[in-house]
Amino acid sequence: MSVKRGQIYCQRCLAANPVEKENCERCGTRLMLVVEPASQRFEDESVAEYDYEQHLLERITVLESHLTRFAEKLEKTLDLLLRQAHSSYLDHTLLESLIAMLAEAGAVKRSELIAVWRKASEREQSGSPPSAVLAGGLCEKVLAHKCDITDRSLFVELVQDGFKQVGEGDETEGVRKLENAAALAPTNAPLHAHIGQHFFREDKMALARDYLTRALHADPEDGRVRLLLGLACGDEGDTPRAKELLTESVERGTPSFAAHYALGRLLAAESDWASALEHFKLALHARECPEAHYVLGLVYFQLERYRTALRHLTKAVKTAPDYDEAFYLLGLVRLRLGQKEQACEAFNAAQALDRKEPRYRAAKLAVAQRDAILPPPTFISKGRGKHGLVTGGDHRLAAAVRDDALGGSLAR
Repeated sequence: MSVKRGQIYCQRCLAANPVEKENCERCGTRLMLVVEPASQRFEDESVAEYDYEQHLLERITVLESHLTRFAEKLEKTLDLLLRQAHSSYLDHTLLESLIAMLAEAGAVKRSELIAVWRKASEREQSGSPPSAVLAGGLCEKVLAHKCDITDRSLFVELVQDGFKQVGEGDETEGVRKLENAAALAPTNAPLHAHIGQHFFREDKMALARDYLTRALHADPEDGRVRLLLGLACGDEGDTPRAKELLTESVERGTPSFAAHYALGRLLAAESDWASALEHFKLALHARECPEAHYVLGLVYFQLERYRTALRHLTKAVKTAPDYDEAFYLLGLVRLRLGQKEQACEAFNAAQALDRKEPRYRAAKLAVAQRDAILPPPTFISKGRGKHGLVTGGDHRLAAAVRDDALGGSLAR
């Protein structure tokens, strides 16, 4: 079939059609360059051989047809994706508006909401198995562990029921049964470690410390338990034990943001800023994140190295525009550098993210009146004496430490 001046002629009715058409506009016949090989136009079987070029042209025609249909399907798919993207954008805009209204009304804290959303998104993207699957695997591991048990049948019943309830979402009742099972098996390291991790996650450090101590005593080579116990001891005010465990965790395992941050935090509480700075640098090297840049900015602020603090805090707010404490500290640094206008902008950004925080509301007024501005509470305890030395102050830093300690891989 000949192609002339951008037209293709129908092989049946000889009508001219645009080259992009798949079917004839007059008779509806599918347009093809070659309909059949020349050899098949004869009834005589003796004419069985035909030109090889004719065969290639036939194959090209078939490929042309398939490519045309494939291109049409791709076009339809792209149109569908564009519609879905537009719909998702509208949904995102609606959620942003709703969050802004709730934050304005004081019903939610924008920074905490975003932190929870980010944590859930990371867990979803990492492909973490559902809680029921995790509970089932832990149950088998606990039951398979060889240890002395006072009542084996009751122990098995409590463990199975406890992990079943944990997998179904009733974590409180499930953990209560697991605690009863742990009392029957004081040397079952996996069970005590699991319960300790649960209380660590719930910020019940005294209980976490008790169970993690038993777990580490039963299995001294468990690097995860050693790290968590060091963090719990630090939060409970046992600084010497915390330093010992965290140092061992760093020496035996891979570089850990949580371990180096906690060591730096404990050293900062003793005003050993030089040693604390080294550990905070190692924490940044282990995990570059806004929280690591923020704490380095805070140390440099304490050391009156404001230019270096400014560099780290700028990175923190650039990578995390919802980090209100970083904006507040950035305002303090700019104020020390004599940049009052930029300092007010940073304070305004912090206040926009958390309107309930009194320090943010008072900071801009204090600039105008040249009053003293409260420092960030990161190195200030929770008001329980020496407790909260690791996770006290900035809630975002505490969440980053817990996530790294519970989710990081440590050598055993």
